[in-house]
Amino acid sequence: MALSDDPTRAESGRGLPPSMTPPRRFDAPLIIATLWFAALSVVVAARPNILWITSEDNSPYLGCYGDPRVQTPNLDRLAAQGIRYRYAFANAPVCSTARTTLITGMYGSSLGAHNHRSRVAIPESFQLYPEHLRAAGYYCANNSKEDYNLAPARKIWDESSNQAHYRNRAPGQPFFAVVNLTASHEGQVSPKPGKAAFRVPPERIPLPPYHPDTPEIRRDWANYYDQMTLMDAQVGKVLTDLEQSGLAENTIVFYYSDHGGALPRGKRNVHDSGTRVPLIVRFPKQWAHLAPAKPGDWVDDLVSFVDLPATVFSLCGVPIPEHYEGRPFLGEQKVAPRQHVFLFRGRMDERYDTVRAVRDREFRYVRNYSPHRPWGQHYSYPFQVQLSMRSWFAEFTAGRCNATQAAYWQPKPGEEFYRLADDPHEINNRIADPRHAARLAKLRAALRIEILKTRDPGFIPEGMGAKLAGEKTLYDYAQSAAYPLARILDLADQASDRNPAHLPAFIAALEDPHPVIRYWAATGCLILGESAATAKARLRGRLGDEWADVRVAAAEAIAHLGETEAAVRTIGEVLKTGNLYEVLAAQNTLDYLLQAGHVTLAAAQALVRDLTLTEPGDRIPRYLLSQP
Repeated sequence: MALSDDPTRAESGRGLPPSMTPPRRFDAPLIIATLWFAALSVVVAARPNILWITSEDNSPYLGCYGDPRVQTPNLDRLAAQGIRYRYAFANAPVCSTARTTLITGMYGSSLGAHNHRSRVAIPESFQLYPEHLRAAGYYCANNSKEDYNLAPARKIWDESSNQAHYRNRAPGQPFFAVVNLTASHEGQVSPKPGKAAFRVPPERIPLPPYHPDTPEIRRDWANYYDQMTLMDAQVGKVLTDLEQSGLAENTIVFYYSDHGGALPRGKRNVHDSGTRVPLIVRFPKQWAHLAPAKPGDWVDDLVSFVDLPATVFSLCGVPIPEHYEGRPFLGEQKVAPRQHVFLFRGRMDERYDTVRAVRDREFRYVRNYSPHRPWGQHYSYPFQVQLSMRSWFAEFTAGRCNATQAAYWQPKPGEEFYRLADDPHEINNRIADPRHAARLAKLRAALRIEILKTRDPGFIPEGMGAKLAGEKTLYDYAQSAAYPLARILDLADQASDRNPAHLPAFIAALEDPHPVIRYWAATGCLILGESAATAKARLRGRLGDEWADVRVAAAEAIAHLGETEAAVRTIGEVLKTGNLYEVLAAQNTLDYLLQAGHVTLAAAQALVRDLTLTEPGDRIPRYLLSQP
C-alpha cells in the first residue's frame, strides 16, 4: 500500500500543495499498524474466493455426464471450463444428514447425527467450517438452506438467509458463499396439474429396470428432466452474476448436488441412485495451478462430502482441524486419493433403517442392519408429493410388478454386493459369487474398519441416545469405553445374517447388562421370526426391560411367536410413556404388526388415536388413521 493511499493518514494534509502540507509526525505504533495491515491485505488478496453452487436431489443427470435426455448448457459449459469428478458421493442419501456431514467436516454417523431431522449436540470445541473460515478473514454467506441435524448453536455464518450474498462483505474481503437451488427437489418431481407438454415426451423416457412402466412414473421422469433444465438456468444466472461482479477471475466455483436423485429408490437409498452426485470444479487462470487436470477433463479420484470442508481449507490456506475426518483432494494440503468412500443412513422421516456401506470405483458393499424392513417403507412425504411413488406401490399391491420391481417393497438381504460396470442400477446382488470373493472380503473388512475407527454411534437406538450420554454429547459417550462397539457390531452383524445358528448368542445376549447389546439380541430374534421360537421365554422377560427400545424390539419378536396380546400391551405402554423416539419406534412396530396380520386396523388406530406428538411422531398416526 502506497503512503499516499494510507487510510490512516490525517485528513488535514490531503489536497494541499507541498508548501502548505504540515510536516508528518512519525508515530511508531501507527507505522507498525499500517505495515501489519498492508501485510494482511496481501495475504488476504492471495487467497481465492470460493463459491459453492448446490442443487437438491439429483444424480449426475447432466449433459456433461453423458445423459442425452437433459438440456443443461450452463453446467455443460462450466464442466468444459473446469474438471468433472466421476466418483463423487454424498455420504448419506438425504439432505439433513448430508449437510451435517458438510458443515461439521465429520461423518454425521460419527457424531450421532445420522438420523434425518434430529437435533444432536456436539462437543463445544468442534467448530464448524464457516467458523474456521471467518476466523481466517473470509466472509461466509449461505443462501439459504441450512437443515443441519445439530442442536441450536452459536451463529456460524456472517449471513444465512435468502438475501445472503458475497456482495455484502467488506471491500476487498475474500468470500466463501453457498447458493442452494431447489428446482430439482423431490417435491418438484410430479408435474403440476394440467401440465401437458414436456421437453422429452414421457413415452420416450427409458425407465430404470426397478420402475414399473406406468403413465405416472413416466410423467414424473419427464417432468424431473424439465426441472433439471430449470435448475441449470438458475446456475447460469448465478454464474452470470459472478462474472458481472468482476470476481470470476479470483473465484473457484464448485457445483454439486446434495445427494442422489429424487425419484423413488433414489433419495434415501445408499445405492448410486441415492448417493452418487455430480461434482464440477472450475479454477480461474490465477488458480489454475491448483487443478489436478486440464479444463474439460475427468478426474477419477474417489471423493465424498466429508472431504469438501478439508479441501476448501487446503485451497484457502487454513489449517485443517485434527478432528475433521475428510481428506483434502485439492490445494496445498492435498493427500493421496481414497480407496473407498463410506456411506450411511439411519432414520429417514418417520421410518427407521440402519445401513452402512463402502463404495470403490468398481464395487459397492452394503450391510443392511434392518433386513426385516423393505427399502421402500411408507414415507409420508414422498407418498404425498410424488405420483410415481404411489403408482409404484399400487402396482406392487396389485401384483403387477416383476421380481426386480417388487424387491423394493420386500424385506432386504442382509448384505449386498454389486459390480457397477455391468450393473449400474445395482439389481444383481453378487454376494455369493465366488469370482469376486476376494474383493468382497476386502470391502467387508473395510466397512468394519470404518465403523470401528469412527466409533459409530448409529448402532444405539435413537431413543436411548440422550439417556446413555447423560450430560455428555453422544459423540463423547461413543468415544468412551462405556460403549462396547466391537461386541455390539459383532452381534448386529449376526442379526443381519438371518442365520438361525446365531440364536444361542442372541438368547445369551438378552441377559447382557448393556442395553444396546440386549437391543440387538432382541432384534436378531425378530429378524429370525419363527426360527427364534426357543428364545420365547427370554423375550417375554425383556418385555419388562427398563429400556423402552429393548421392550419394543422384544415385543415385535414375540408377536411373531404367538404372544400377540403381550406384545400389543407392551407397545401400548411405550406409546403412552416413551420419549419421542421411543414412541416412534413403537409406532413403526405397530404398523409392521398390522401388516403381518398380528394386529387389526381398528386396534392399531385405537392405540394411536389420542396421541399428541410433534414431527415426525405425528406421521404414522395420521397414516394409520387415514386407512379405511
